[in-house]
Amino acid sequence: MTRGTPAALAAKNATRTIPIVMATSGDPVGTGAVSGLARPGGNVTGLSTLNREVFGKRFGLLREAIPGMARLAVVENLSNTTFVTQRRQIEVAARSLGFQPQFLDVRTPEDLGRAFETAIKQRADAVFVGPDTLTQTNVGRIVDLSAKHRLPSIYSSREFVEAGGLMAYGVSYPEQYRRAATYIDKIFKGAKPGDLPVEQPTKFEFVINLKTAKALGLTIPQSLLQRADQVIE
Repeated sequence: MTRGTPAALAAKNATRTIPIVMATSGDPVGTGAVSGLARPGGNVTGLSTLNREVFGKRFGLLREAIPGMARLAVVENLSNTTFVTQRRQIEVAARSLGFQPQFLDVRTPEDLGRAFETAIKQRADAVFVGPDTLTQTNVGRIVDLSAKHRLPSIYSSREFVEAGGLMAYGVSYPEQYRRAATYIDKIFKGAKPGDLPVEQPTKFEFVINLKTAKALGLTIPQSLLQRADQVIE
């Protein structure tokens, strides 16, 4: 079992016979992890964490929370294989809502502080932190940097909001792992990975930290609070 597309690709490069189940993958088809979602072929299957509409949804939520925003800093590991296919989706989603995305590359923990400083210099109104092993293992530091620079941020998973981030919209990672277990069970019972369709997410979590919003001087519209799966106070 693997987490993330780079790990799935590394496993696929290592073996074409041992079954591989992806617990998470940003773009399994675009990156070549599988040949198709319905019939992945080969020895790789599992779950995707994104659909094409997710960026538009995230940025739309930011727009509602910060109506006057014009510049969005995108803090992301630009070397991640999924970013190549996602960049266009991010650009289209952001520009359709009338704001300019600014891509800030983070590949080491030391890059995080510099990225937020650059966001301030470029007068970013808000930040989107992309999903990656680096960001997921530096949740506390990223949340602290957002607070230090008073930058409203939206994340891809609720862990950031539970740590003090403003908002998150994305899949439930614990649910992804539970679903991955069903794939493993089927394979142990004789199913071939290539015959098991890759599952796309159908449910996304929207979480808001109201305490953080107040600290940033933001008034979250009631319409957003009513749509949230959880409001942390």
